Amino acid sequence: MTQAAILRPADLPSNDRGGGARTTPLVTRRCGSTSLINGITAFDPGAAIGVHFHNCEESVMVIEGQAIAEIDGIQHHLNTHDTTWIPANVPHRFINASGKPMRIFWTYATVDATRTMQATGETRTIDAEHGHAN
Repeated sequence: MTQAAILRPADLPSNDRGGGARTTPLVTRRCGSTSLINGITAFDPGAAIGVHFHNCEESVMVIEGQAIAEIDGIQHHLNTHDTTWIPANVPHRFINASGKPMRIFWTYATVDATRTMQATGETRTIDAEHGHAN
């Protein structure tokens, strides 16, 4: 049986995503998860991640600040605690259009989640993006 884990984001390394975004992986294979992964991505003012899609469902909650969720080409303004559910293969991205920091908490429905960048078609596993490929 796998043991439970307590994860403290302040004590974990963050990965620079470029363009003013940093991700801290939380629940992953590394702590024993076999069915989901999650983490926190922080966005500096004006930061955005490119349009992409995943091979699984994703849910994102704004945990600090305000965000724009661009989902299938439609922009939705989100406040703290607003939550999205995005089906597999739906193009989307998150944008911090404010002058204050913004953070999101994301969850993917599988440990085998991938991200495909719409602009380039490049696909990578989420684990590989965070240097944890198994």
